[in-house]
Amino acid sequence: MDTTSYSFLHFAAQAIRGGQDYTVVLYNATNQPLSTVRLAHYGGDPAAGSWNVYTIPLSALRANATHIKGVAFVSRTRRHGTLYLDSMSLTGGVSAPTPTPTDPAALSSPTPTPTDPAALSAPTPTPTDPAAPSAPTPTPTDPAAPSAPTPTPTDIATPSATPGPTASIKTVFVIVMENHNWSAIQGSPSAPYINNALLPQASYATEYFNPPGNHPSEPNYLWLEAGTNFGVSDDNPPSDNHQSSTAHLVTLLEHAGLSWKAYEEGTGVTTCPLTDSYPYATKHNPMIFFDDVTGTNNPNSAYCIAHERPYTELATDLQNNTVANYNFITPNLCDDMHDSCSPTNNEIQQGDTWLSHEVPKILNSQAYKNGGALFITWDEGENSSDGPIGMIVLSPYAKGHGYSNTIHYTHSSTLRTIQEIFHITPLLGDAAKAADLSDLFVAGTL
Repeated sequence: MDTTSYSFLHFAAQAIRGGQDYTVVLYNATNQPLSTVRLAHYGGDPAAGSWNVYTIPLSALRANATHIKGVAFVSRTRRHGTLYLDSMSLTGGVSAPTPTPTDPAALSSPTPTPTDPAALSAPTPTPTDPAAPSAPTPTPTDPAAPSAPTPTPTDIATPSATPGPTASIKTVFVIVMENHNWSAIQGSPSAPYINNALLPQASYATEYFNPPGNHPSEPNYLWLEAGTNFGVSDDNPPSDNHQSSTAHLVTLLEHAGLSWKAYEEGTGVTTCPLTDSYPYATKHNPMIFFDDVTGTNNPNSAYCIAHERPYTELATDLQNNTVANYNFITPNLCDDMHDSCSPTNNEIQQGDTWLSHEVPKILNSQAYKNGGALFITWDEGENSSDGPIGMIVLSPYAKGHGYSNTIHYTHSSTLRTIQEIFHITPLLGDAAKAADLSDLFVAGTL
């Protein structure tokens, strides 16, 4: 079906039990999944005993101006169950008629029998032919098919091409490098580890940018943490640029009972690292710009000291399997490709060598193997350009094998993705409007 004339996917959904977290993904004409989105972001999780009506922009599903063949719904919840769907359609605008769910009383008639999950265990899910009328057969369901008089139950079985229905990312690592366009990294003889070891096993983006005109470094690190730069346009220390806002990532994680740490290369053990000490630079450590982390620039803040740790501790935490849920890693100015330092005096080579020593420690850890994801990106483009800059994703749940795409991403995309992984809301700042990085993962992971 050609979606050129449509803007939204409309449908009604009702779960057999509450507390279920579902995603929806459309499939293109060649049965390839497009972008996966969570229903929770477009009206909440489906409820038991009542209908929720959803209106999801095709742009969020990466299905605008393309051809689609079908749709699949997947449960992210460990105890997955049946999802009833009704009144599914494509519309040209949000003001189009609202789908009218079948009267829930209709469910008192003979209950439809969900398909055995094993029936969907083919290597690639086969969406329903859009030319076929809807029948009481579980998803994938054609969005253009007429709705049946009684909601069609859809057994939320995860296709075998994805991790299993209980799969989820539990641990996130983020490494931020510095000041190089992707064109200077990809194919560079100075970056053999990135090009010959990481990219062949990773997923990566070729059209990833820092937010438009967002320079120099510090505003981009703030953006990765909060989806905005708070008006900061310099690299001044926290004494000048500290923020009273609590609307940022690590505070949302803390409130959700999720752990976090920042591993900063070149910092000490006993104080909150609020001042520069070359080659450590505060401008590359976003969390310390927030008063609720530092006790308003208090070098003795116990909360800050507990979460802002010297990078040397990461190896031990990996070995002991005691890393946090979210781990933000900042190499020093010689190792992050920022400065030219001895002995090589080649900033790209220095950073590539550092990655070759440090990334294997993460990839070999239990935290990574059992539900980890590593994001390697750059803060901004060269010479105050916006990029494209690099975004490399490694995970047991990434598509990997050198997969790449040309979807337009920014740091807001990374922030949104991390929030989706950990199910924390509200989406922060510009993350609410950004495309997530779900295309770099197998369908149904995010």
